Amino acid sequence: MIVAGRQDAEDVIALWHACGLTRPWNDPAADFARAVDGAASAILLDREGDILTASVMVGHDGHRGWVYYLAVAPDRRRAGLGREMMAAAEAWLRARSVPKIQLMVRDDNVAALGFYEALGLERQSVITLGRFLT
Repeated sequence: MIVAGRQDAEDVIALWHACGLTRPWNDPAADFARAVDGAASAILLDREGDILTASVMVGHDGHRGWVYYLAVAPDRRRAGLGREMMAAAEAWLRARSVPKIQLMVRDDNVAALGFYEALGLERQSVITLGRFLT
């Protein structure tokens, strides 16, 4: 597992697009830059030679760890890379003494919900509220 740098932006953002993780209201280049430049965040990568096969964005707010943009190249799915990326994200958080990991999944993404539940993550009795600050 390697930590992404600014030179990885094009490959990572292309992977996020290929995996259907981007949304029109989120700027993936800005998300990438904030994570790479942040003191409490990183993007972890898996490469096979020069080919990017998986990525995960991880960060923390001092109490909770957060996972975003877990992506596995479509032609490399079902090979355990998603599990490896989540294990790497958890290790990154543990190394910073973060006690809890959380992530958000759209309620209609049944495949992702099943994946995370198989890893032992549980649905929380929490409602997420938000609004754009622009």
